[in-house]
Amino acid sequence: MVFIPISDDNPLRSIRVAWVTWGLIAANVLVFCLQVVLGDSSGTEAAVLSFALVPSELVHDFGGGLRPTALPFSLPEWMTLVTYQFLHGGILHLLSNMLFLWVFGDNVEDALGHLKFLAFYLLCGVAGGLAHAALMSSSQLPLIGASGAVSGVIAAYLMLHPRVRVWVLAFRILPLRVPAAWLLGFWVVSQLAMAVLAPTDEVAWWAHIGGLAAGAILVLFMRRPGVTLFDRGLVAPP
Repeated sequence: MVFIPISDDNPLRSIRVAWVTWGLIAANVLVFCLQVVLGDSSGTEAAVLSFALVPSELVHDFGGGLRPTALPFSLPEWMTLVTYQFLHGGILHLLSNMLFLWVFGDNVEDALGHLKFLAFYLLCGVAGGLAHAALMSSSQLPLIGASGAVSGVIAAYLMLHPRVRVWVLAFRILPLRVPAAWLLGFWVVSQLAMAVLAPTDEVAWWAHIGGLAAGAILVLFMRRPGVTLFDRGLVAPP
């Protein structure tokens, strides 16, 4: 990543603690630890990937097929739209997703409320999985990761707080304080460009795009009454 977010200057207004954001981070970390314990060092053993989303299997068996698994039960294929969101292919994959969720998730949770934010997060992940499966319907490569859900969080934050300042590490070493619109806008444009210019089923660009689209739409209807978009009424800091 060219810019790594560290923190934002954006206090919570309606909630004291972002319990759901912290809970999602904890759940992702716990699942990854289980992946490592049950599988190899990168957490990609076949028993774990029974819960990943495989586009060709989802498209073929969405109506009710059961995913074969090494565990003592079988999983309906449609449920992988949720379970894939909590699996990661390595520590860097996990940390990058959780970093974005930690920096931006609390304010989106603040704008939506705890329960609606949980539904919002999962729905964005489902939308990302569906977008990836639709565009890569013949792919047999498993899709894992919270990127689709986190992309929805990024889209919502961009619509809610584009003028808020965010601390980032540019090129991983240089601390800068930039408007969220610059940072997240750059990220969104890069995802769109990669999805169009370098489509591949090895990187889930369309899952990112699907999550972004879902987040941008859902935040319009799921935000608390009185929560404005685009920082209306906020005095921009110097």
